[in-house]
Amino acid sequence: MAYFCMEYGLNWRLPIYAGGLGVLAGDYLKAARELGLPLIGIGILWRQDYTEQFIGADGWPYDIYPNYDYEFVKDTGRTVTVQVEGRNVVCKIRLVDQYDNAPLYLLDTNFPGSEHGWITTRLYGGGCRERIAQEIVLGIGGVRLLRALGIDVDVYHFNEGHAVLAGVELIREKMERGMPFQEAWQATRRQVVFTTHTPVEAGNEKHSHHDLQALGAYNGLSYDEMFRLGGDPFNMTEAALRLCTLANAVSNLHGHTARAMWRHVADTGPIISITNGVHVRTWQSPDIHTAFRQGRDLWKPHMKCKKELISYAGAHTDANINPDGLVVGFARRAAGYKRSDLIFRNSEVIDPLLREGKLQLIFSGKAHPNDEYGKRIIRDLVRMDRKYKDSVVFLENYNMEIARLMVQGCDVWLNNPLRPLEASGTSGMKAAMNGVLNLSVVDGWVGEGPQHGVSGWLLDNLAANPDPVKQDEQDLQSLYHVLFSDVVPTFYTDRHRWVDMMRASIDMSHYQFSSLRMIREYYELMYRPVMEQGDEITAPWMIPERPAGEHTRYR
Repeated sequence: MAYFCMEYGLNWRLPIYAGGLGVLAGDYLKAARELGLPLIGIGILWRQDYTEQFIGADGWPYDIYPNYDYEFVKDTGRTVTVQVEGRNVVCKIRLVDQYDNAPLYLLDTNFPGSEHGWITTRLYGGGCRERIAQEIVLGIGGVRLLRALGIDVDVYHFNEGHAVLAGVELIREKMERGMPFQEAWQATRRQVVFTTHTPVEAGNEKHSHHDLQALGAYNGLSYDEMFRLGGDPFNMTEAALRLCTLANAVSNLHGHTARAMWRHVADTGPIISITNGVHVRTWQSPDIHTAFRQGRDLWKPHMKCKKELISYAGAHTDANINPDGLVVGFARRAAGYKRSDLIFRNSEVIDPLLREGKLQLIFSGKAHPNDEYGKRIIRDLVRMDRKYKDSVVFLENYNMEIARLMVQGCDVWLNNPLRPLEASGTSGMKAAMNGVLNLSVVDGWVGEGPQHGVSGWLLDNLAANPDPVKQDEQDLQSLYHVLFSDVVPTFYTDRHRWVDMMRASIDMSHYQFSSLRMIREYYELMYRPVMEQGDEITAPWMIPERPAGEHTRYR
């Protein structure tokens, strides 16, 4: 199984990820390694990260781009060549396998003597030219990497549409052997599965055919052939759906959204649902894990994690957080639909709690360097930080290490996206398996997870309102009601119930929302059907059975 993704979050010391998509891909490779499954990852070695983002004196985020040398990333000594703008681009093949992950091969054009370092300099940076060139390297270069290393592949898994040009390369290979386009296309489909993550049609990437042809993305195909795959303009998600046997959304609710969103596109693979999961060994506190397994008290290890988070916040800000006070966390990419500032929309309501220190809020996140709206969201959070010095904290330069501290150390995990725009929301899974109670709208994974008043709290406006302003107001009132009526009183007056809810949260999440469960479902529901439709399976494999008693449904 060859897993293609533009970003991978394996460790904060290897900053080749931007957010949830990359961390999910990293967790996927760790699960494959843990289960001993025959899967490899293919990606790009980004030399300048996505961005390092700090807060200026005016409260506005600013970006810096250090050059990383990545001496610890192995050089395989092999290269492949692709064509960009009619010129040969040599890509070195690097290998990462030291984070308890399945082998991850990374393509690199940014090395001494290369004229094409601009292609793999910055993740999601630059414009259309850079993006198409990067997708040529990932897709076309990724398939050629497999050939150069002599790796036989049964299934090609495209994680998001960035890898679509791998399908174009597979078609080109078959056409070179004499297959007509239609036959080559259908033969390629029998090898490909696709995961879609973006529940907003406008957020799915499109390119003009002029740009694709000029950069070399046609790769030997004609306009008519590329049009049949992706339309005009060329839609990467539509093309991926037409290039696959099966596609999947990343939660049950997202499945309904995705099928409705793409029902107008003809000749696509069916979209099923496989809910995301996270790597337990990476994200769950070892002390919490041990206490839960042995049936011991959870509060002591929780307070250890909480004090570690508070210590980090104290070392990096001037805040003095009270470990005995309620700490609510919110860490996401700074995007409008995630509504990180919703809780402040009527600040007079929560002002007394913040001033008394009974409610303490910790935020973190990055905005895309070119996203002015996202940066305004961060600026507004920083203003709240400066207004409520010890009760509101913004941790700058969000990364996997800050994420680990927050999902282990907060008391409550706040999640209030505008429905149905959160496809999954894996940060809440990480929090849940640490006994951090979710306070969430019902979107993404939450529709399958926390039970109100048992393993978390749900905001009760279940139907999305077509008017975003009215939806904001409804969700805000629901948030304040649950916060004042349930969360705060339970935390301060009923510790026994709180700890029971922590245990229920871990029980609900630690297997059902793990990457081990997720990858087993990919094998059974996606990979196996693809492999079994062929005449021959080149390598036998088996998914280990889940150990007895590994998970009990709390409900």
